[in-house]
Amino acid sequence: MINLNQFEVWFVTGSQHLYGEETLRTVDEHSKIIADSFDQSHQIPVRVVFKPVVKTPDEIYAICQEANVAPNCIGIIAWMHTFSPAKMWIRGLNVLKKPLLHLHTQFNRDIPWGDIDMDFMNLNQSAHGDREFGFIMTRMRLNRKVVVGHWQQDDVIQAINVWSRVAAARYDMQGAKFVRFGDNMRQVAVTDGDKVAAEMTFGFAVNTHGVGDLVKVINQVSDASIDQLVIEYEQKYRLVESLHKGGAQHQSLREAARIELGMQHFLQDGGYKGYTNTFEDLHGMEQLPGIASQRLMAAGYGYGGEGDWKTAAMVRALKVMASGMPGGNSFMEDYTYHFDPNNKLVLGAHMLEICESIADGKASCEIHPLGIGGKADPVRLVFNTAGGPALNVSLIDMGNRFRLLVNEVDAVAAEHELPKLPVARVLWKPKPDMQTACAAWIYAGGAHHTVYSQNLTTEYINDFADMVGVELVVIDKDTNLRQLRNELRWNEMYYKNA
Repeated sequence: MINLNQFEVWFVTGSQHLYGEETLRTVDEHSKIIADSFDQSHQIPVRVVFKPVVKTPDEIYAICQEANVAPNCIGIIAWMHTFSPAKMWIRGLNVLKKPLLHLHTQFNRDIPWGDIDMDFMNLNQSAHGDREFGFIMTRMRLNRKVVVGHWQQDDVIQAINVWSRVAAARYDMQGAKFVRFGDNMRQVAVTDGDKVAAEMTFGFAVNTHGVGDLVKVINQVSDASIDQLVIEYEQKYRLVESLHKGGAQHQSLREAARIELGMQHFLQDGGYKGYTNTFEDLHGMEQLPGIASQRLMAAGYGYGGEGDWKTAAMVRALKVMASGMPGGNSFMEDYTYHFDPNNKLVLGAHMLEICESIADGKASCEIHPLGIGGKADPVRLVFNTAGGPALNVSLIDMGNRFRLLVNEVDAVAAEHELPKLPVARVLWKPKPDMQTACAAWIYAGGAHHTVYSQNLTTEYINDFADMVGVELVVIDKDTNLRQLRNELRWNEMYYKNA
């Protein structure tokens, strides 16, 4: 699990010297109470750090500059307790590089009807102070999240939780490295893309190592390490008989363990947060990594099949966002359809690499022929997943921009046994319905690879798109195909002129 408590967001309150020192001391006290309350909340996984009230352009500029270089600061929560003239914020906001959440709240929840006076009014001015602040950010065309409500309300705290998790994922991308073992699958369009543009937009780098570099590390794995990992396999999964010690294919299990340990060492030594591989480039490897990729994803690494580095980066991002939450996130592929008029379903799967974090119960460790790649039969985990609301998220390169595409779905438990399907799988009903969702996905250029999430909502992906400044297209229960096609046309014009 990725520890989000190492990160912090700064609680910054704006005011001015107009109100006098006594009022400013009270503003400071109120701000500290709110920040400490957020910091102690079990719903918010990061630290919330109080910062003294800023009252001048120089103080605002200084706090923004300080946030930019603070090693653990992932964003700022800004609140205008009183009226903070917004021209004071221009220089600071111009240099701020961290995400910003604008909290529109006030210290007191209720108006004290019988006692309200101008002293109370001076200390509860957010109703117009935050509008001044909001104007300057809109005037400056700045992306930010606006959260409205009393600071003790559950929905306000939950919105901050979502934003802080997304800010952690965005921070995790800065300087992140993803390695491609070999190139992407030959002649495939959607898994390719502009890696330079991606690094400029998201902050992560993608570079290639020849498979031989990985094989060299795999071949250095000790037998003792393999012994220990095989014991873990035996304890954690239901092994088919042939994979047990003395079984006809036990050596294949040991080779799968060797591959997992070698890949783990390579990723750790190189400081990589994810990787891709392809069945077309396995020179020197005995089998395509199956269980290795499934378990490395469960440990928090991003993964994309066939060289799909964009999906690998998004798998990692969603895993950071969801750290500590029940449920899982996995590399996924829309594989085949069930077109029963009364029960239309998508079956999601891949050749091997579906993360065990989404398994419903104990997975089965099996070995089967792959049919492609020309290598020995690979070991993999086979399982079904639980029903419930979920997302499919795709990051695609549109040439002049990146597009994030989301389809909200309802996963369903498998109604039938699938004894001859030797892969992990998911069944879902896409929203609003199969025809609309699939057509909308294709019109929007969505990839066949996605990140499947059991525990995140569209709000997380919306916040992420805002933070990194990319287009977002959502397919949900309200999607109308004609309206969506118009939205795509409007977006095209916007990004050509932006």
